[in-house]
Amino acid sequence: MKVAGPAQVESQAISEFAKVMGGGAWAPASGCAGQPPRINLDQDNLKNSLGQLVLTLVKLLHELLERQGIRRIEAGTLSDDEIERLGLTLMKQAQEISRLRQEFGLEEEDLNIDLGPLGQLL
Repeated sequence: MKVAGPAQVESQAISEFAKVMGGGAWAPASGCAGQPPRINLDQDNLKNSLGQLVLTLVKLLHELLERQGIRRIEAGTLSDDEIERLGLTLMKQAQEISRLRQEFGLEEEDLNIDLGPLGQLL
């Protein structure tokens, strides 16, 4: 059996990703001048940083559920009762996300992190 040598990167896109993810590329959570905010996981502010990360993921899942719900409503696959329950559930989720965001001292735009060349998350 032939042993493979070290892995080689053939795509330029991966080097761009490495530049963005490299040491000095991460901006503070509030963002630098002209740069959108990014997650800042520092030891001094770990609770809020993890809260920001978790709430960002929860917000992303919430928006995906909303979009799926809209697709199902438009396709006519939900009854009126199911539409009502879906709407109430999504409203309660949005309220809880907002409550938790305020508890962690985060603004709405703090949940929309910059993914570098991939663009904004939300």
